[in-house]
Amino acid sequence: MKFEFPADKMKLIHSMLQKPENIVITTHHRPDGDAIGSSLALYHFLTQEGHHVSVITPDEAPAFLSWMPGFNSVISYEKNMPDAQERIRNASIIFCLDFNRMDRLDKLGEPVSKSAAKKILIDHHLDPETSFDFSFSFPKSCATCELVYYFITGLNGKLSTPIAECLYTGIMTDTQSFRFSTMTADTHRIIATLIEAGVENHIIHENVYDNFSENRLRLLGYCINNKLKIYPEYSTAIITLTKQELERFHFVSGDSEGFVNYALAINGIRVAAFFLERDGIIKMSLRSKGNFSVKKLAEKYFEGGGHMNAAGGKSRDSMDATVEKFLSALKEYSSELK
Repeated sequence: MKFEFPADKMKLIHSMLQKPENIVITTHHRPDGDAIGSSLALYHFLTQEGHHVSVITPDEAPAFLSWMPGFNSVISYEKNMPDAQERIRNASIIFCLDFNRMDRLDKLGEPVSKSAAKKILIDHHLDPETSFDFSFSFPKSCATCELVYYFITGLNGKLSTPIAECLYTGIMTDTQSFRFSTMTADTHRIIATLIEAGVENHIIHENVYDNFSENRLRLLGYCINNKLKIYPEYSTAIITLTKQELERFHFVSGDSEGFVNYALAINGIRVAAFFLERDGIIKMSLRSKGNFSVKKLAEKYFEGGGHMNAAGGKSRDSMDATVEKFLSALKEYSSELK
């Protein structure tokens, strides 16, 4: 499926980019491969067009993406707040990638919301807010990187190798190596174009999936062996990690990326949940198979959202109380999960 950006809006954006501008690109907290990939792809495109561009994330990007071209230019709002705020104040355009609500920016949401800059949303999540000046929302897309590809090519932009590498990474990671039904024939054609632009697909796969630190691998083993619990009455598997356990394995941002998928891979499991205690909050990653919507569950009970089969949320309760609340919520859907 091709995603066409409205010609009238693209014409306006094209006119806005005719002279060098101060531009900020931002994405959601706990950024993943699609968030960083789309942000850096757009960064490289706008930079080659002569603009002054800053990529600002709410918190640190995961270390397993540090090989990506332009990664060292990413600014963490959490660690560089004064500098980030200055860049936002000076921006005339802010691109908002891979999120649908300002609260997905965590503390970064306030300065972005208050900025007088034109805000351009490019995203594939459901139910976007109406607070953006330009909104390009395509929930049927497999990844925001797919949409950024169409945005760049819609502006007749050249796909340099760094742009192609970033886009490939985002599509690969957000589809779990191209396995989801959102991967259409047109998406595969995009992948072919990115390879023609210089992507070495096997190298990117190795950089992302065969680049674990020892601590990260041991943490995964610990989760599967010691922290995985099965609830057959709900066809559900849960993994939990406390703050003390994270410290034991010298946890860094990104170490738990993808862990929830191991729980979902168990035969007979339709819902998987991963609970991580960090910064006084239980952060949740939810996955499901079939037509069970973890997005609705996350929205109703855990201040979250996302996609039908992949969502996130948070809880300010203790770990035990959060698990109890989650299991109690599943009772409401027990007939769907049998």
